[in-house]
Amino acid sequence: MALLSTTDFPHTIKKNDSFSHGRIDLHSHTHCSDGSLSPQSLIDRAVNYQISVLAITDHDTIAGFDIAQEYILEKNIPIKLLSGIEISTAWQGFEIHIVGLNVDVKHNALQQLIVNQQQAREERAISIGEKLAKCGFPNAYNDAKKLAAKGSITRAHFAKVLFQQGHVGTMQKAFDQYLGKKGRNTQRAYVKPNWCTIEQAIEAMHAAGGSAVMAHPIRYDLTAKWLRRLIVHFKEYMGDGLEVVLPQMNPQQRQIMLNYCLEYNLHASMGSDFHHPNKWSDLGRNLTLPDGAKPIWALWN
Repeated sequence: MALLSTTDFPHTIKKNDSFSHGRIDLHSHTHCSDGSLSPQSLIDRAVNYQISVLAITDHDTIAGFDIAQEYILEKNIPIKLLSGIEISTAWQGFEIHIVGLNVDVKHNALQQLIVNQQQAREERAISIGEKLAKCGFPNAYNDAKKLAAKGSITRAHFAKVLFQQGHVGTMQKAFDQYLGKKGRNTQRAYVKPNWCTIEQAIEAMHAAGGSAVMAHPIRYDLTAKWLRRLIVHFKEYMGDGLEVVLPQMNPQQRQIMLNYCLEYNLHASMGSDFHHPNKWSDLGRNLTLPDGAKPIWALWN
């Protein structure tokens, strides 16, 4: 069966759509980037976990959206799918992820940004493969490309290759020893990415009619001073919200993120950042916005 065009169904949330009932998860991944589940399997899992609103936010691609939406329509599945994407950006030597929500996936500005990001990903992957070859893993690039298939190639694919082939004990050790910025191995395979800027990502998301959310601010290993600088920069370029809630955040961390939202008049989002089924984090788990937060979906009503 041919995929439906996005003109065959709404890509955005309508003004009267309700977010007041059920569980909401606005950050998830499929095998179109570095997740392990197909878009169809992700939808099935979301239904099993009683998710009422789900955003698929694959890295630098919207390939999974049409597939998931067609599956929902074909099976008449009771879930609201929100169009989304997670764009990798560069800021002050850090890689910062910006999630676009409720975007027009066919908008020219977003499509061009995706083309540029995919080119940057491919160039980086080739360089990582060359460095890993010097570390004694000559086929890492080809193996990672096979794992990625038609999806966005990421460092996670290289980590999985090293793990599956027994070169490291865990995927995390692949990052610790070879792929990470602070890898311990003297023959590291870290390659600095050539991502777009935060402002370019926000501009494309807004042009596509969507909202720009800073993903998982607590994960960037920034001091309080530098995190504030990042949020100020994000706000200066009209960013819309922060991810205030992730499954493994403690109450103090959620309060800190809420305080930033209140101080800088930003909306709040929440998501599991789901990649793989595991016992620590899953779709919709422990996702509730704190009192006083302005939900990101208020921008769509």
